[in-house]
Amino acid sequence: MTPLSRPAHPVILGQNQYGKAENRVVKITRDGATHHIKDLNVSVALSGDLSDVHLTGSNAHCLPTDTTKNTVFAFAKEYGIESAEQFGIHLARHFVTSQEPIKQARIRIEEYAWERIASSDANSRFIGADEVNHSFARKGQETRVTQITYDGEKWEVISGLKDLVVMNSTNSEFWGYIKDEYTTLQEAYDRILATQVSGRWRFNWTDDDQRMPHWERSYEQTRKHMLEAFAETYSYSLQQTLYQMAARIINHRSEIDEVRFSLPNKHHFLVDLEPFGLKNDNEVYYAADRMYGLIEATVLRDGATAQIPVDMTNL
Repeated sequence: MTPLSRPAHPVILGQNQYGKAENRVVKITRDGATHHIKDLNVSVALSGDLSDVHLTGSNAHCLPTDTTKNTVFAFAKEYGIESAEQFGIHLARHFVTSQEPIKQARIRIEEYAWERIASSDANSRFIGADEVNHSFARKGQETRVTQITYDGEKWEVISGLKDLVVMNSTNSEFWGYIKDEYTTLQEAYDRILATQVSGRWRFNWTDDDQRMPHWERSYEQTRKHMLEAFAETYSYSLQQTLYQMAARIINHRSEIDEVRFSLPNKHHFLVDLEPFGLKNDNEVYYAADRMYGLIEATVLRDGATAQIPVDMTNL
């Protein structure tokens, strides 16, 4: 058979989705003189009966991405933003139930925290108020994240955080590891342990018949248990610390069945001060931003099945 006479191979449309990504919405709730801020970055992805829009160019089943953007802002007004999770649930339910061609909605949200700026007594008197309740500064380094997926019957909610830098200045060792002809690392019996936490946790709330978690309290408590475990674990490896952080979350938060962490080891190396006649008694370090060890693992409640993606880059 000549190349020209070979039958053509069929081309098949695979997984597809569309939506409006990174809708930046800031909602101010005005409780008299006291204001509250919710600052979100919302990405919408819709999938379903969308073959024609790809194969024939017919837009009959296509909800414009501009409409999804408008919906985000309208819902911020109509429903408010109680939490990132609750807001995402409102959006996902709307897209799946109001548009017959849409069979699944995935809502990804980043939340940026703000804290109030305390005013001086003199300035409070100047503006005629006991305290200022409308001025804020961006809080901390971390970004809160959540992903809500809904197919008309089942929910999947995966929340977490990223870019939270933490450090233990002692109570960390690393020794007894494999050594071969390429090993130069010296064993450490008192070292700095620092990392930039990227963590996700999956809720066991999956349908409307279950009692929904209190999303704000859950995040606050999960973060608290994670940080307490980091601080209280005498560490012989970052792997051990990771496991303790995740295990404490699962042991204390019944609404969570799975935790996954990606922890870069932010190395701090003792600086050699002997050329200057100085002794460095675990006091002066060089902080290296790269290269770095990257420690990743999933920890599950007994009987649960892993569902958080191994690669959390886009989660």
